[in-house]
Amino acid sequence: MPMKRIIGGFFCAFFLMFSCAGQVQAEEEASRIKDTDLYAASAVLMDADSGRVLYGKNEDSPMAMASTTKIMSCITVLEKGNLEDELQVSAYAASMPKVKLYIQKGETYQVKDLLYSLMLESHNDSAVALAEYIGKQYLSEELKEKSTADYTVEESKKAVAAFAALMNQKAEEIGCKDTYFVTPNGLDATETITTEDGEVIQKEHHTTAADLAKVMSYCIKQSEQKDTFLKITRTASYGFSANGRSFYCNNHNAFLSMMEGALSGKTGFTNKAGYCYVGALERDGRTFVVALLACGWPNNKSYKWSDTKKLMQYGLDNYFYRSFLEEGTVFDEQQLKPVEVTGGQTDILGDVAYTQCAVEGKEQVSQYEGLLLREDEQIQVEYSQKEVLEAPVEQGAVVGKIYYVVDDTIYRTENIVTTEAVAKIDLKWCMEQIWERFCIVR
Repeated sequence: MPMKRIIGGFFCAFFLMFSCAGQVQAEEEASRIKDTDLYAASAVLMDADSGRVLYGKNEDSPMAMASTTKIMSCITVLEKGNLEDELQVSAYAASMPKVKLYIQKGETYQVKDLLYSLMLESHNDSAVALAEYIGKQYLSEELKEKSTADYTVEESKKAVAAFAALMNQKAEEIGCKDTYFVTPNGLDATETITTEDGEVIQKEHHTTAADLAKVMSYCIKQSEQKDTFLKITRTASYGFSANGRSFYCNNHNAFLSMMEGALSGKTGFTNKAGYCYVGALERDGRTFVVALLACGWPNNKSYKWSDTKKLMQYGLDNYFYRSFLEEGTVFDEQQLKPVEVTGGQTDILGDVAYTQCAVEGKEQVSQYEGLLLREDEQIQVEYSQKEVLEAPVEQGAVVGKIYYVVDDTIYRTENIVTTEAVAKIDLKWCMEQIWERFCIVR
């Protein structure tokens, strides 16, 4: 009888343990966002500090992005221009379709004013005027000196193309994988390009949700002009006067008042792109970016807000900062072994030379001190170390690497270095060894 009770108790405990584990897993699965929970055809939730995608739905699919383009236009103007400069309006800029400020050929505006027009009201004519202001600096000397107000349409298009090239260069620098800018305002466009081998290809104005989130992360975290970018995009309203007229711009980023910590954002819409949005939120030391493409068409203007709030809340509820240097994660230096040094000097003739190793100071190859992680995610610590070196060996020589890995991506790298130098065996050392061994009377 006692044995039956023991066996019965064992099976009951096993059943309860299995049931609890199944319940925990079910709860974790239920807390995660499913693709079907979102309206957007393409979506991303990103950790702005590391660029890690925390959630993705078709995040690498190239799509039109409408006026979310303007975050790249804005940061390019901020980095290449001067807020206090004045620019003149061309006929081409004035001809842009709605939504527009209705600037007119020959008028003069301050760069700062048109940047607020660009980001708060999303004016397409302001975007082209700003693009020409920067782009003309990369044209021939003749066109640099010529007033933009006197530009022909073709000359204006050359200036805009030069500006788009700067946007594409920046996209490449920050790691965008499938983004191509043709226009500064996000209007749908296609460009014909002839490659070096003579092939003619068509390239559409497009990005991916992952790339768009990466651009926003750059604008608010990495750019030297991030503070000015945030100041402009967080302004509720802005008024200015120019050319005998007064203008008033209201911020159309409704997300700024929807969640605590809302930081920045930009809306967009074209018939091809549908409703698009990219926005950022900062709370408790965590910064999230959401990018949405093709998030409904009229009359579904509010879909982008519900998707954004859902993804932001998912990030806030499930992702928390975990340091690479915390106990239980940081690399254990006791795993390091001395490295043999062939041809190295030793205290005793015939011994094998070794050098000890350690983790190099606080200088890391990677910039990340930690990551936003879910409870069920683990940081894998891996290392590789040379087993044999050839003399001479300097103190501080790199002999290995330590990698902090999450989801097969390396987020932090540390160097394993030698703690002592080992000189190479030479004639002087050999003579000293012979003298000590055979010639000194003991």
